[in-house]
Amino acid sequence: MSSDTTLRTADDVLAGIDLSGKTAVVTGGSSGIGLATTRALARAGARVIVPARRPDAARAALESDPGGTAGVEVQALDLADLDSIWTFAEAFLRRHPAVHLLIANAGVMACPETRVGRGWEAQFATNHLGHYALTHLLWPALTAAGGARVVAVASGRNPDWSIRWDDVHFAEGYDKWAAYAQSKTANILFARRLDRLGRSHGVRACSVNPGWIRTPLQRHLTLAEMVSAGWVDADGESLPGLFRTPGQGAATQVWAATARELDADGGGYYADCRLVESPATDDADAARLWALSARLTGLDRIG
Repeated sequence: MSSDTTLRTADDVLAGIDLSGKTAVVTGGSSGIGLATTRALARAGARVIVPARRPDAARAALESDPGGTAGVEVQALDLADLDSIWTFAEAFLRRHPAVHLLIANAGVMACPETRVGRGWEAQFATNHLGHYALTHLLWPALTAAGGARVVAVASGRNPDWSIRWDDVHFAEGYDKWAAYAQSKTANILFARRLDRLGRSHGVRACSVNPGWIRTPLQRHLTLAEMVSAGWVDADGESLPGLFRTPGQGAATQVWAATARELDADGGGYYADCRLVESPATDDADAARLWALSARLTGLDRIG
């Protein structure tokens, strides 16, 4: 993805849009494109809540940000821990009657093999199952909003990516990139199914590809790996024309959270603020993933 300086930023997308009276939840909202998203939504008047695994660090990052995030609320949440998600959601629902925007932005990429929660593979758990559970547990607030949006932040999609249906937790040999690809495919399929089930309740959903951005998402990669991939030079400097700024990376997700087009056409996969893949694609796989996620989390409240 190009770092073209003419690309719109999240602030550009929200210029002239008043989100006063709206409540937004942005997971991973204190760093990278999540921080750019939080900043843009707050500037547009939204009340923004950032769930964070390390809330003190998240608060420090937001307090030191010069871009207008002083009023953002941070609450503890570990997306890899179902108990933590329940605790967050119960406390949230006591204080906030409605959620207008839920941006499932937090994620982990290409981490070493890690087991979390109920023995789940960490990328599938954090990137997909945690957001699946969070959406279910915030469902009363989403339906109360009278037109809520859920945006799942995916990645660039390769046609060869798939769900390892018989071994989603990679018990039979871990591959960090295959596990990442599976989790991002799950984000796309989750949004497809959620939109189909949620539209009659006034909740629309979609998935987005933010492009390539240098953020803490790459923390598990070595310099040698990034050099080999053609992302950086031997000094760790980004190669020209490849990476976008965090603000540019956040543009499509804030557009998807607010664009009127999605009132009639949710469920799709978007990049550069436009539809890339039809919401009808992979409908059977989306339903299959939903059923699998329901079994793993014990949650199936939407429909």
